[in-house]
Amino acid sequence: MQYLLLIYEPEKVWTTMSEAERAKVHGEYMTFTEDIKKSGHMTAGEALQPTHTATTVRVRDGKPQTTDGPFAETREQLGGFYLIDAKDLDDATRIAARIPSVKHGSIEIRPILTFTA
Repeated sequence: MQYLLLIYEPEKVWTTMSEAERAKVHGEYMTFTEDIKKSGHMTAGEALQPTHTATTVRVRDGKPQTTDGPFAETREQLGGFYLIDAKDLDDATRIAARIPSVKHGSIEIRPILTFTA
């Protein structure tokens, strides 16, 4: 079964880290990513640009409206994701618990909904 692991964390964590701390976490991410690639769990994954680069689109009265920034103010922002194959939720949870940002943020696990033709 496929699961999307959504990585949420306060963006300020990254801006307050020293260069050495950022390099350490980056290394942890590279190790984690290589591990789940080798184990066959990883389908896709990407980091996202900071929220100030986001644009939110809504359609009201048939007209598109855009807003700079994320859709809502939150304490943690979506920073990236992994799309994984896992045998069940327990397996996905074990993988999510190894994502480096779990130490100062949270990982949301969402099963992928599959449609049949």
